[in-house]
Amino acid sequence: MTKEIIIAGFGGQGIVSSGIILAYGGLIEDKHVTFFPSYGAEMRGGTANCSVVISNEPVASPIVANPDIVIIMNEPSLARFEPLLKPKGMLFYNRTLIKSQPKRNDLLIVPVEANAIAEELGQGRIANMVMLGTMAKKTGVIELETLKKAQRKRYTKADDKQLVLNDQALERGFDLE
Repeated sequence: MTKEIIIAGFGGQGIVSSGIILAYGGLIEDKHVTFFPSYGAEMRGGTANCSVVISNEPVASPIVANPDIVIIMNEPSLARFEPLLKPKGMLFYNRTLIKSQPKRNDLLIVPVEANAIAEELGQGRIANMVMLGTMAKKTGVIELETLKKAQRKRYTKADDKQLVLNDQALERGFDLE
């Protein structure tokens, strides 16, 4: 099993952190991983995306040209990355912030009210965790419990309250139908 994943959105939405969490998760599950971030000219508010490859075999390149899975957090990223997805790929998009609809009909499309759920939990900035939980459930690429462990490796300076909130966001995303 090899899955190539792109996560994209604005800087400040936890795009790169999501990729790092996925990469840590792959390592925790004893898989081969690569992680490759890309930032726009500005950090917060600029564009950001990252590529993650998770595989049972060694990974030859961190470059992902035609992903199996994309997680899209904002409108411009939908237009940019939807065309790159492999046929029958999986497109997860943040329906709270993205008002247009994906255009392709050869994909499995999963709309997620990520920001709305994050706000219900009390913190809009954890929308990325909601998306990761949903992606884990729908793809089986990584286990929910692994994501919980991996986010603790990423956020080593976070207090217990924040880590528990992140876990709740992962769980809410995972439990979506």
